[in-house]
Amino acid sequence: MMKPIVAVPADTRTLDGADWHAVQHQYVRAALNAAGVMAFIIPAFEKGYDTDAILDRVDGLLVSGSASNVHPSLYAAEARESDGPFDPARDATALPLIRRAIDRAIPLLAICRGIQELNVALGGSLASEIHEQEGIWDHRKPADVDRDGMYAIRQSVFVKEGSCIARIIGPGEVLVNSLHRQAIAKTAPRLQVEAIAEDGTIEAVSVIDAKAFAVGVQWHPEYWAETDKPSNQIFAAFGDAAREYAANKNVSMKVKA
Repeated sequence: MMKPIVAVPADTRTLDGADWHAVQHQYVRAALNAAGVMAFIIPAFEKGYDTDAILDRVDGLLVSGSASNVHPSLYAAEARESDGPFDPARDATALPLIRRAIDRAIPLLAICRGIQELNVALGGSLASEIHEQEGIWDHRKPADVDRDGMYAIRQSVFVKEGSCIARIIGPGEVLVNSLHRQAIAKTAPRLQVEAIAEDGTIEAVSVIDAKAFAVGVQWHPEYWAETDKPSNQIFAAFGDAAREYAANKNVSMKVKA
């Protein structure tokens, strides 16, 4: 049986004077090894995309984290230099894909920057440099740890009983590796808050009226997706949703034929 295919919008990067379209390895690794799906990296361009042409060919959308932030102009805020770096091509690619995937009932998993894109795509806003706000913890990565150590840092989030996330990993307290400078400020009308950190930061959401799996998490289940149980469960649920979508799509195509 062929594996389902999920689209992963790329970041833009400049390396050695050349422009690249790139996705961090841990996301495509988690897609393959924990979700059991294949990942197609979608190049990021500011215009000229046919979103449906992309989504016609895939069975899910995985929106990854990134070092860049959603541009504040997309949620009617003023952009400060300290809010960057920005990636307008990523914004222009990912936000329309998110909206159209939800409209078409294509499974969606949005992680870190992805949950922020999901919120903005549906009409919400973001808070920058949240560690500067009174009562909010510093969710940024420490300067004195390596990459594995960075993602090994755990904090408590509380999953709401009866939520979509609770059906996947269970309700109550769960330890996650949440690393970010920004977070959801005003929640989009179509999003339901699914989990919060001890300081009140929104850590997970779902799309209220979605006809398929549509979940966003602020933490990083991709990094330990093969060994951490809650992380694995999130990717497995996404993979199951992609397989169900692919199976139904194939049945529909046979009926039309």
